[in-house]
Amino acid sequence: MEAEVDKLELMFQKADSDLDCILYRVEYEIKNSYPDSTGEKNPVTLLKELSAIKSRYQALQTRFKSVTAAQKDTKSRICVTLTKTMTVMQELQKLTDLELSPWTEEEKTAEDQLKFHMENL
Repeated sequence: MEAEVDKLELMFQKADSDLDCILYRVEYEIKNSYPDSTGEKNPVTLLKELSAIKSRYQALQTRFKSVTAAQKDTKSRICVTLTKTMTVMQELQKLTDLELSPWTEEEKTAEDQLKFHMENL
């Protein structure tokens, strides 16, 4: 999950850089192709639209960062709660001398995934 988040962040950064590059190219082409601006196509409007698109990408990136932070916080809280629950269950087992049946493969897999995610926090 974290790798996907990093990948999306890199994609937004690349898109931002690409927009900067396009902006400079368009400005260069305007200077060379429309030195007196004939009015057929309004290059200034094109540049404004490009700037608006760039602003939207930056806004999306900002929102994405806040969502990512919230996901990490939620994930951390869930892991802590699950760990506490497992500890309480083990203590109850010891206090009552009650042994639960062995874990199923699905439960073992879930435990391994939980441990893996906790290491990556």
